[in-house]
This record gives sequence, structure tokens and C-alpha cells, in this order.
Amino acid sequence: MNNNKIIQLSRCAIAVGAVLLSGQSFAQQAQDGDDVERIAITGSHIKRTDLEGPSPVTIISRDDIDKSGFDNLQQLLERLPAAGSGTFSTRGNSQDSTANGAAAVSLRGFGADATLVLINGRRVASSPFAEGIVNSFVDINSIPMAAIERIDILKDGASAIYGSDAVAGVVNIILRKDFTGTDVTAGFGGTTGPNYDEKTFSTVWGTGDDKSNATLILDYFSNSQIDNYELGRFGTSNQAPYGGQDLRSSRGYPGRFVVDGVVTIDPGCPVDQRAGATCVYDYGPSSIAVPEAERMGAILSMNRDVNDSVELFAEIAAQHNTSAAGGAATPLDEGAGLTVPGTHPNNPFGQDVEISRYRTVDAGNRRWDITSDTLRVLAGLRGNINNWDWETAVQKGRSASSQTGDKSQGWVRTDFLQQEINAGRYNPFGGVQNPQSVIDAITTSLVRRGKSHMTSADARISGELFDVSHGAVSLAAGVEYRKEDATDTPDDQFQRGLIFGTESVSAAASRSQKAAYVEISVPLLENLEMQLAERYDHYSDFGGTANPKVAFHFTPTDEWSLRASWSQGFRAPSLAQVGLGPSQESQFFVDTFRCPTPDASNPACASTDYTIVFAGNPNLEAEESESWNVGAIWQVTEDLDFSLDVWSITQDNKIDEVPFGDVYAAECGNQNSTICVRRAPLPGQTLGELDRINNTFFNVSSQEADGIDLSSRYKMDLDGMGKLKFNLEYTYLSNFEKDGQDYTGEYRYPQHRWTGTADWTLNDWGVSTVLSYIGEFEDTPDIDFDGTLDFEENKSRMIKAQVLVDVQGYYNLNEQTKLTIGINNLFDKEPPFAIGDGDGDLYGYVTSMYNPRGQYIYGKVNYKF
Repeated sequence: MNNNKIIQLSRCAIAVGAVLLSGQSFAQQAQDGDDVERIAITGSHIKRTDLEGPSPVTIISRDDIDKSGFDNLQQLLERLPAAGSGTFSTRGNSQDSTANGAAAVSLRGFGADATLVLINGRRVASSPFAEGIVNSFVDINSIPMAAIERIDILKDGASAIYGSDAVAGVVNIILRKDFTGTDVTAGFGGTTGPNYDEKTFSTVWGTGDDKSNATLILDYFSNSQIDNYELGRFGTSNQAPYGGQDLRSSRGYPGRFVVDGVVTIDPGCPVDQRAGATCVYDYGPSSIAVPEAERMGAILSMNRDVNDSVELFAEIAAQHNTSAAGGAATPLDEGAGLTVPGTHPNNPFGQDVEISRYRTVDAGNRRWDITSDTLRVLAGLRGNINNWDWETAVQKGRSASSQTGDKSQGWVRTDFLQQEINAGRYNPFGGVQNPQSVIDAITTSLVRRGKSHMTSADARISGELFDVSHGAVSLAAGVEYRKEDATDTPDDQFQRGLIFGTESVSAAASRSQKAAYVEISVPLLENLEMQLAERYDHYSDFGGTANPKVAFHFTPTDEWSLRASWSQGFRAPSLAQVGLGPSQESQFFVDTFRCPTPDASNPACASTDYTIVFAGNPNLEAEESESWNVGAIWQVTEDLDFSLDVWSITQDNKIDEVPFGDVYAAECGNQNSTICVRRAPLPGQTLGELDRINNTFFNVSSQEADGIDLSSRYKMDLDGMGKLKFNLEYTYLSNFEKDGQDYTGEYRYPQHRWTGTADWTLNDWGVSTVLSYIGEFEDTPDIDFDGTLDFEENKSRMIKAQVLVDVQGYYNLNEQTKLTIGINNLFDKEPPFAIGDGDGDLYGYVTSMYNPRGQYIYGKVNYKF
């Protein structure tokens, strides 16, 4: 396959060469009076004077960032209409999350691993903690907001330009540079509901002359915590009173026991917690809705002219983040193997019993302290030779993360607990508070460590090859080298099975990658540009892949321009996917083989988070994709324009776990299965309690999405009353299919999303309003909560649409001082009610899409000198 790709690349180069050689003459050097600044836009390595290229790019300016009122990148990007399912943040951080403290954006709903995040057009090190066990991503919480000049969102496949991961698009973050003076901003805000606040402080300092510049950016952000118990109805797992499901845990406090082969409830279980033979527990109030966080970042960028045609540049960036995560106290079931001897002084049964379901609430809720440190160093040269721009750079990046929990944070070891039970010192009956000395004896300290490194070097050149009758043929070409590694090491106590009820990940892998690319812009007519691009990537662990792109930009009149593009793309298996060791996640579902019909008296009918064990697959291949985009831009007047793009993305050979429902249906009805492992059945049973389900990752999945993007901008001069600007960004999802199932308008896949802004300015005053809309979509993809998605066979209720209104006003006190006050979520809208998926969304709303903090009021002061 690799040879075929190389031949394909060679044939493409020969064909392109034939087109170029048909030209008439080499491009002449520009005359002094014809010099026009040419810049490279995201989606192309060729510098051009026209900001509208063949691919659709949304630009978020520094002014847009300031007027959003958001102080971290995650809050800003999750509002994008092009963002979709797979976008995640620190909201809902729990002991079961595998990427706690981090955040990422997922364009088009293809997942964070299908969206390429760049800084100044270059890759950076990935988070060492993968999301969902194996999905690698760039942690956008490691990028300070104060350092951003603008954000380019390329909503098109771009593997032919940038390589792996650019399946659904690219988020290119352009940092501030060439700054002179000092810019200081301080801000504070808080909610009117839960006790939540954010503090920000940033300094941008720069000095320079016509030959050199140094810019230093310091950024600080912190937020307090919102615990679930502060949120009322959105903080409980029993959503039955509000129209949802009662998803309280079967691992209760008090618990239940196996006595003479019969599941028996603890006699001390309160009446309102009794569900047949199970004493249920509401873990919701013990969980965290928004974890506390603190982030400190520093970026130093420098450049100096070596001579008239060569510039030296360098960047040093460091970020230190801390956060928290956690959940309810340690849940225990039969898999822990705990027993209580009949001689125990508190044993009400007077005989040896097995602990069936229990929770060590008296040991406290489980909590993680999370620390992440990133460091990036880059140095390079750029210049111009005979009107050809060239650039080369080397970069070293590192990301290190740790999760720690100490004895005061609820981490119970099952062997320590068994020892204290055997000694008669720990009482597991009646939901009593055991002495602190006993709690100290059963708890332990834990640490999980992750590291990722990236070393890269690149060189590129761009310029005009020669003139043809309609203009100059331009070319860009480059080579890249990258070496990366990642490790994720859980605490040994997890590996030995001594810590129960918490997900753990183990991974270690490394690889090197080489790439070469070429891009050509050909003026077929005076108003018709053709872009041809091809890139070949070779990876040390799975081989090579070549990916082409063809695009056109046609301007028939001054008012109209048309664009179209087609490209192939790929995503290399992540290091976590290739190097995954034994890892665990949990999933809530009902074991329908033991509970064929709902029956509160049947202990097996309790919805339980069962353990799924994963192992890596070294034989994974690259995912493949194909995308196209057709669009039009209508410049009605200088003050009004519209753009419309129809887009499609198809991804095949996608790496995914074997669908849980398929594994369960095929294996879990067999007591002797080695895939679905069950414990020995109790007397009278044919199937024992589920112990674990073994699974792994294959190239088994596919997904396809189609939609329409609409943008519009309008400016009005109100004469003496100021100026008005309006902007609309709208995305319509017409189709989203995954593995043959239609997700369009289903859970987390709304068909309509838009943001609209209105901005009024008059002298030193300004007011801006932002409206953000998420359309309705169907609730509950797993109607009967058995772990199998059945939304195509069953109809659920609709989750209501939501519109949030943000308002900000500012006043320039003088040339140096700007005062800003604003309100996000002006009307204090709650998240729309959702029954949820019975797994990640348990508290009456969709955690990844809606923020439960409510109305947020903030103020900022900016001073320049």
C-alpha cells in the first residue's frame, strides 16, 4: 500500500510539473511600487494578498475574545457552532475521567482526536492523559488567553497541508508578538447562584526597534469550585421527581450482603433508600460540577534581524495548571472479595457473610489533586532570497501531568479494609461512622503520572515559480521531522487490584515521523485559482500515507466569489492506542440477562457501573477520511456580506472499541465466557454477577457528517449616534451517521447551532451583545439503559433548545485605561432538562454541552503604558 501511495504522489508531482512547464516565463521580481504585503492564511503554506482562500476559515480576533467575557479558551471554543460532540472540559471531572483537568474542542462532532490544534502553525505536545482512555488531544487549558492574537478555525480537511489529525478541521492559535509597551489587565467575576468566582490577571510587555523585538506575556487564571450539592435538582442522581431516572447506586451505605447464598439488605437501611434487596445511595451531592482550578502561564517571543534578508526568532512558553477531580466514596461489590466473619462484634447475621454492595462513606469522598506542566522551546530562522520566502525551525515540547490522592481523600485499599473487618475494628453494618484511627488504617495515598515529549524540525519555502498569461504560479514546499513519546503510569495499587471502583489507565509508546509536502497555486484564469497539494507522511510504527487536496477559488465579479475543495486525510493511531496496557473504565447499565424485566425485588435489576477492561492493539492502522466543501461569498456592499458553505466529511477505518452492546449481546449470556467474565452463580442462579468485560480497540468504526455553514456581517454608521456591527455564524447538521446509525438530531447531535453578535461603539463607549443558540435534540440514546444504543428503534422526548444572552459594556476612561463590565447568561438560564444517557450524564442535563453555573457578572480593568 505504501508503494502505491508513493507512486500516486510521484504521478501527481509529474502531472503538476507538466502544467507548470506550460507557462511562458519565470516570475519577474516585483517592482518597488508594486510591493503588497503577502501573508500565509491557515489552510495554505502559500502567502497571498487575498484573505479569502479556497478553504473556509473563521477568524476569532483579539477584540472578539475580549468582548466574549470568557477568561479561558475552553469556554470560548465550546460556543463555536462548528463544535460538536466530543468537545469536553473540566466540567464534571470525576474519579472516572481519564483526562481530568484538561479540555479540548471537537469540530463537527468527530472527536477531539480528529481536530488538529496548532500554535503559530506548528504542532505542540499532546496531553499525556488521554481522554476516554486512548483519545490523544492538545490540552487547550495549557494556552493562556492573554497570549492570543487571534484564532483561525479551518473548517475543512487539511491532512494534505498539516498531516495527521486534521480530519474535521484545524484550530490554529496565533500568539501576540512584536508588541511594544505594557498592557495590564485584571478581572474578577462571580455567579449570582452557586458560590463561584473567577480571577484573572495578565501582563503583556514588549520592547523593540526596527531590527528586533521581545514580547513577554504573563497570565494568571483561577476559579473556585461548584459542588453538586449546590445545584439542587442538578446535583442528585435521583432524577425521578423531575421526570428522569432514579440512577442512585446499588453500592449503598448501609449496603447489602450475601447470607446463605441469598442477597440480603442491611437491616439498618433507611426506608427511603430501600429498593427491593438493595440499599441505594445518592452519589450526586458528593460529586463536583465545576472543579477549582489555577493556571499560570508565561510566553516569551523574540525576533532579531540578522541582516536585511534573514530574521532570527524564538519562543519559550511555560504553563503550570492545578485542578481537582473526584466523586463519591469508594464503591464496593462482590468483585472486591470482602467478607465479614460471624464472630465480628457488629455482625447482625451471626455467621460468615459476603459483602455484596457497600460504600465506605465514613472514609470520605474520593478526591484527586491534578497538576499539569507544559514547556515549549522553539528557535528558527526565516528570510527571503530572490523573492522566495523560507523558514526553518526546531522545537522541543514537554507535557507532564500527575494525579495524587492522599489518605485524607477517601482512597480505600480493599486488603487494608479486610484486615480491619477481620480484627473487628471496622463495622460495615448500619451505616455507622467508624473511628478516625480505623479510617486511617484502611486508606492509602495514590499517584498517577503521565509524560509526553515532542521534538520536531521543519523547513519550508514559498514563492512564485513563473508567470503564465493570467498571473504567477506559486509554490510552497517543505519537510518535517517529529519524534514523540508518551507514558501514562497508574499507581501500582491500581495494577494489583487493591483500589476498587475507579478507572485506571496504563500506556507507553514512542514513534518518529517524517513528512514532505508540496502545494501549488495556479491562476487558470485571471479570476480563477486552482490549489493542488499533496503530503506524504511516514511513521516508524505503521508505515506511510499520501494525501492529496484539490481546491478552486473563482471570482466572477467583484461581488461574488466561489470556492470548492476536495481532500483526503488520515489520523495516525495515537500513542495511547498503540501502547495501551491493562486499563479500566466503568459504564452504567442493567444486566438484562439477569434482569429480563424490571423488578425492584431482583437485585440484578439495579443499574450498576460495571468494569470494562481494555488492552492495546499494536496492529492498528491509520484512519482514513475524505472531505469536500463548496461555498459562495456575496459581498453585497462594503458593509454587508454573506458566505454559504456546503460541506461533507467521511471517516473510515476509525479506531474504536468493539461496541459494548455487541459484546454484551454475544458474550454475557454465557457463564463460561472469557470475554464477559462472571462470578460463580449463587444457589438457584444460572448466571453469576458480572465481574468484568474484556474489550480492545480495532479499526472497526466509521462516521460521516454533512452540513451547511452560513456567515454574515453587516456594518451601520449611525452618523452622530455611533457605529453598529452585526455578525452571524450558523451551522446546520443535515446528516451524521456512525457505524450505520443515524445520529442526526439525536443525543448530543443538535441540527442547529448559531451565534449572533451586535456591537455598538460611540467615541469612548461600547456595548456588545452575544446570543448563543443550541437547537433541540432527542434525549436518552439508550432508552432501556441496558448499555445498547437503541435510539433508532425507540423514540424519546426532546431536549429543549437554549438561547444564552451575554452583554458587555466598556468605557475608555482615558488613552491608557479601559473599564469593562459584563454579564454572561444575562437571564440566568438553567440547562434544559435531560434524562441523560445513564452513564456520563446523570444529573438532569448534558454536562458536555451546558454550564450549570447560571448568571455570571464580571468586571475588568485594562491599563496601557
